[in-house]
Amino acid sequence: MPDHPSTARNIALVTGASRGLGAAMAEALATRGWHVVAVARTVGGLEDVDDRVKALGLPGAGALTLAPMDITNDDAMRHLCRSLHDRWGHVDLWVHSAIHAAPLAPAGHLDAKDWEKSVAVNLRATGILIPMVEPLLRAAPAGGTALFLDDPRGGQKFFGAYGTTKAAQILLARSWQNETMRTGPRVLIETPAPMATATRARFFPGEDREPLAQPRDEAQRLIAIL
Repeated sequence: MPDHPSTARNIALVTGASRGLGAAMAEALATRGWHVVAVARTVGGLEDVDDRVKALGLPGAGALTLAPMDITNDDAMRHLCRSLHDRWGHVDLWVHSAIHAAPLAPAGHLDAKDWEKSVAVNLRATGILIPMVEPLLRAAPAGGTALFLDDPRGGQKFFGAYGTTKAAQILLARSWQNETMRTGPRVLIETPAPMATATRARFFPGEDREPLAQPRDEAQRLIAIL
């Protein structure tokens, strides 16, 4: 991890930060003065977020640490969390927006590789990450917050792989939320409005995108809730 001042006060970890709402959240937080650790596999997408923040040239803007890695790599994520602890000692906010959006398919025709990747990214990685990130959130001076993004399409036709694993992820987050209600960290689960993202375009290629929300607007709305 590149060297950054250890005095940074508001530290955000955004997993899935290279596109869509995750990228918009990373950008919006950085422009509000946060130091954002942006995690995604796509290096180019992370660099685009960093370029947009720098291009704004806002006084008082925060910075981004780009962490191009796969959240399903346990050793890489363990090393990242250890680096966060060693550098800052805490994380104030974790935004978990990383997903695998498998192509729509009938349950009787699920592709085995798509199913396994959906389980690995959407469910297993979340279960591995929560125990890693929780101590960092607990160490936050004002108490840390984890934000999960619901997409309640589990059970809808053709959404077997994505909908099932995303619903399971949110159920895991709800268990964590109920367990930590008195002790912290705070766990929030929000449902974004339908957005004009590349993922939605793959799900609904013929949809009129004009009425859809923009990720940057949803990011601002979610940050206001935080």
